[in-house]
Amino acid sequence: MEAHRLGVTDRYHEAGDMPSELPVFPLRGAILLPRATLTLNVFEPRYLALLDYALGRDHLIGIIQPATESGAAESPRGKNFALRNIGCAGRITAYTESDEGRVVVTLAGVARFRCRRDIPSEDPFRICIVDFASYEEDFVGGHGEDAVDRSRLLATLRSYLSANNLNADWDRINNASNERLVNTLAILSPYGPEEKQALLEAADLRARAEALVALAEMELAAREDGSGSALQ
Repeated sequence: MEAHRLGVTDRYHEAGDMPSELPVFPLRGAILLPRATLTLNVFEPRYLALLDYALGRDHLIGIIQPATESGAAESPRGKNFALRNIGCAGRITAYTESDEGRVVVTLAGVARFRCRRDIPSEDPFRICIVDFASYEEDFVGGHGEDAVDRSRLLATLRSYLSANNLNADWDRINNASNERLVNTLAILSPYGPEEKQALLEAADLRARAEALVALAEMELAAREDGSGSALQ
């Protein structure tokens, strides 16, 4: 496995290094996790304005899902819909703008936060009071890696990919740290908003890895008995 390498997010050592106010990008079915990356294709004017706001300050934004009662829209209109309680802050590490005005942005996960309340503003996007105090361990690179059952996780991943006729870069997977592997798989997993939120809120890396294995095994079992997947 690779050793934990210094990265752009290693400038943040504790909750006190993070802002108390964060512009948030509500996106159903999307999560971000510490030291993993998320790429977004941004085209809505409200979120292009959010990126400009973040780039003019500390380059940090919060990825958070709309609450269940907010409906089925990927990113509901307006600024008054309910949000989940937990999201994750990410730092903008790459920004590419197209001729059509779209922006492809890459975020590196820093730490999870608890969303306390909105701040009234004239901006077209939401700014929230956030609290990182419950997630101090997120600032420690590789925390909990030794407790992950890597062999079981990889075996389950192989079975899942085979059942779905999917390929993977196994050299890259085998060289990834447990933290990067688990958090990247959680972000890329094809499950629905509830499962994604459960992966985000997992108590530690081991719990997140076990949840990934359980979700994959449930889907594989559903395929075998012909009942189909109920995870979407």
